[in-house]
Amino acid sequence: MTKDKHPFNQNIQIYDKGSKVQNRFGGDSIELNALELSIYDTIIGCEQFGDFDNVRLGLDWFAKFNPKAYMVLLDNLASWFEL
Repeated sequence: MTKDKHPFNQNIQIYDKGSKVQNRFGGDSIELNALELSIYDTIIGCEQFGDFDNVRLGLDWFAKFNPKAYMVLLDNLASWFEL
C-alpha cells in the first residue's frame, strides 16, 4: 500500500481535482485531494453495494495515509459496519 496509489484491486476513476467533503453523519468537513476524494467516493459506493472487502481496503488506506480525514469522515462508518 502506497500513499500515491489507490488500494483497490480494480481500476477506479481518479478525479482531476479534490474537494471539501462533509461527514454524512455529523457535519464535520475536511479538504481531500483528488486521489483521496476518488478513494473516498469508491469507499462510499462499495458500501452501498455491500462490497465490504473494498470498503476495508479504503478504510485501511485512509487510516494509514490521512488519519485526520479518516477520523472526520470514516471512523463512524467503520464502527457502523463493524469492519
